[in-house]
Amino acid sequence: MSTGVSIIMSSSVVDEVSNDACGICSSGSSSEQIMSTSCDKKMKDGVCGNILCITNTTSSISDGINSMNISNDNTLTEANDSIPVCANCGKEGDDVNNTCNKCKMVLYCNAACKKKHRHKHKKDCEEHLRLAAERAAELHDIELFKQPPLLHEDCPICFLRIPTLITGWRHQTCCGKVICSGCIYAPVYDNQGNEVDNKKCPFCRVPTPTVEERIELEKKRVKAGDPIAIYNTGMYYRDGTNGYQQDHTKALECWHRAAELGLSEAYNNVGGAYLYGQGVEIDTKKTVYYYELAAIMGNVSARCNLGIIMEKCKGKMDRVLKHYAIAVEGGDTKSLDAIKELYSKGHASKDDYTKALQLYQVYLGEIKSEQRDQAAAANEDYRYY
Repeated sequence: MSTGVSIIMSSSVVDEVSNDACGICSSGSSSEQIMSTSCDKKMKDGVCGNILCITNTTSSISDGINSMNISNDNTLTEANDSIPVCANCGKEGDDVNNTCNKCKMVLYCNAACKKKHRHKHKKDCEEHLRLAAERAAELHDIELFKQPPLLHEDCPICFLRIPTLITGWRHQTCCGKVICSGCIYAPVYDNQGNEVDNKKCPFCRVPTPTVEERIELEKKRVKAGDPIAIYNTGMYYRDGTNGYQQDHTKALECWHRAAELGLSEAYNNVGGAYLYGQGVEIDTKKTVYYYELAAIMGNVSARCNLGIIMEKCKGKMDRVLKHYAIAVEGGDTKSLDAIKELYSKGHASKDDYTKALQLYQVYLGEIKSEQRDQAAAANEDYRYY
């Protein structure tokens, strides 16, 4: 018996989402659904409830504008330190500081000039917004598809990579260390090389606590700011276990705090809460938003969910395969099976599937060990791939 507490995972199986008429995708008919509840509003600011369109709206336009360098006589540029000039009347001076409400690229001396110039500026304004949206989307994709970090540091005992599979490691409430299942299963020896009868933590050598002691230790870990302990507390609130009354709001609070401390699985759970309406209203946009945050932080389950969402929404297959491939590289077998199925249906090439298999073999090479194999053979709870 170990002193550890495993993270309790919540599955985020995507079922249905809606496509309404939209000014972005120009779709006027419903496509395959993957969320359990569709948005009541068919249009909001000209955008439908389709995830693919939501993620390409101009919510990030301001970021795009800030990164652009568009230069016209009467527009703002990063490198332009000249005297501000009103785009309508030509007035110069520091008091010319009233900008276009939409593109933020053109200066006016007052609201009256802004109103008079609106018709002339409309075409340029739309172009500024288009370029800014393209730049924002480009920056977003760079962040989304870059190489994600590892979920955990290497095992502090054997110094091998910690497996992605939840049963492949344990969180020790005594010392807060994440230790692989092989080292948890292996016997512990004293200073004279004698095997210890009573199982102890392989890192700090504290005796195995009782269930009551473990819960108290975990509360101390929460106060110490341990993200895994905070995450687990959120799971207890969600499920109403270990002496905690069911409270979805408190569960979300715990997950947000754990995520801010660097635990990607917490953002994955927040995304699932918005997917199924647990403690919050169902919100397609926020589901994708939090899945993306988790994926960027290295969570393979969230990355797989994004691939499923895009695939069911008839998204671009190259983006779907990118999500699945990154997840496979992190050890996600569900994504590997998804690529295999896409290959069987002709939606992915043989090369795509071959590369996915190679990525998974590289991952296995980094986590496999004889000690972990022995643990997995002895107990299914120690299976690590």
